[in-house]
Amino acid sequence: MLKNFQMDDAARNQMIEEIKRYFHEERGEELGDLAAMLILEFFASKLAPHFYNKAIQDGHEFMSLRLEDIFELNK
Repeated sequence: MLKNFQMDDAARNQMIEEIKRYFHEERGEELGDLAAMLILEFFASKLAPHFYNKAIQDGHEFMSLRLEDIFELNK
């Protein structure tokens, strides 16, 4: 999988099964393990960084607001 993206085997296998289930239920397509793994790797390498960065940004904004609230209590 990806060098900087660590995932244990159980989590990876669960995600592969979810991808296979999605394609079967939503698209009527049967995917094998390899195809599902390649889709997972695509999402992990191309899309996940955007979600990760957005989550970090949202967390930073949230914590900044909480810190402002705490500093207001000191006044």
